[in-house]
Amino acid sequence: MAGKFEVYTEKPGVHRFRLKASNGSVLITSDPHDSKESLMKSIESIRKLAPYAQVQESSASA
Repeated sequence: MAGKFEVYTEKPGVHRFRLKASNGSVLITSDPHDSKESLMKSIESIRKLAPYAQVQESSASA
């Protein structure tokens, strides 16, 4: 089974998502979004860009 995006409303007007691995562990929790439409656009961006994302190391102080 693939991972999944879990969309939820934290409080009225505050929408978030969690990206969960197939074993149920949370990989990413989103920043708050003012609208569900904005939230869905963020999910689509992740779907499109993640296959091409580079891994970049940085120091802990960065």
